[in-house]
Amino acid sequence: MQQDNQIISNQEAVIVGMSGGVDSSVSAALLKKSGYDVIGMTMVLWKADDPSFPGASSAVASAKAVCDLLEIEHQVWDLSEIFSATVIDYFEKEYLAGRTPNPCVHCNRFIKWGEVIRRAKESGARHVATGHYVRCAMNAESGRYEIRKALDPKKDQSYVLWGLSQEALSMALFPLSDSDKTRTRALAKEWNLPSAHHKESQEICFTPDDNYKKFLLSRRDELCHLQGNIRTADGRIVGKHDGYLFYTIGQRRGVGVSMNRPVYVTAIDAKSNVITVGQEEELFSKGLRAASVNFIPFERPAEAMRITAKIRYNDPGHPATITQTDNDTVELFFDEPQRAITPGQSAVFYRDDLLIGGGIIEQIIQ
Repeated sequence: MQQDNQIISNQEAVIVGMSGGVDSSVSAALLKKSGYDVIGMTMVLWKADDPSFPGASSAVASAKAVCDLLEIEHQVWDLSEIFSATVIDYFEKEYLAGRTPNPCVHCNRFIKWGEVIRRAKESGARHVATGHYVRCAMNAESGRYEIRKALDPKKDQSYVLWGLSQEALSMALFPLSDSDKTRTRALAKEWNLPSAHHKESQEICFTPDDNYKKFLLSRRDELCHLQGNIRTADGRIVGKHDGYLFYTIGQRRGVGVSMNRPVYVTAIDAKSNVITVGQEEELFSKGLRAASVNFIPFERPAEAMRITAKIRYNDPGHPATITQTDNDTVELFFDEPQRAITPGQSAVFYRDDLLIGGGIIEQIIQ
């Protein structure tokens, strides 16, 4: 039996993270119509006067316009300092280590549902809400909050929320849990929200045009001088690369190697500044080790556990077995080898629509 942690008519204060987009705008409107004392909050994560920042001012203005229409308070929280120290530094360090990070997962865990929760509690707010398409409820038997996939599989965002704590989930509201994008836009139009026709936001909020290479080069001049060797698994040097951090496992286009057959990046060695390439079959691996693991329905699995694992956001998921090997580490073995397992990305675990947890891929098991 589950106790719904969604919209209940009352006068409790809820802080709604508002980017100015349609999802957060409709979320705020739904909560107000349900009787909540709604406060719209826009995070400034990257200073607007930085030439690489794609538009904090426009986000603030858009969110304020929605709040004015809804007649709710609008606040602007400057989280740029902690965002830089927590997310931007992590983003750079991961690429410099030859890994491919997922900054959205990191931001959700430590900023949107970490720092925001802390500040919300200090302000006396009972809840924090976002426009994520995901379902959250308490399991009455276990006493723990659980996350389930959204009803609309095309918009499900549970993958980026595997790191949320029980404290964060106890305060979380997801007003769009039972909605889909078509209905959300229809409500926005019906209520004449200024964001009704806004386009989908870009994948990484702090990189102009999703160009992470340009972003990294603008911040670290030394990255312009990282040329190194491209080699095959048997050690043959077959070309030069422009910097190992501008490649990712499984990449084919832009590798810059001609070998009379398609070649893919199969390994990245940051210490030796070497990219290894090979044929597609060399990309398949039987498993992985993941660290910084967080489980949601329970503290940790009592034994080896059958799950469905996703190794990237758009991955449909594949049957696997996980075994916890340390306090925050697991080994995961797929029933069938999987393509382009990438260190730095998230491995996320499910049972049907229930989000079991996840971790950061540390090592590929061949």
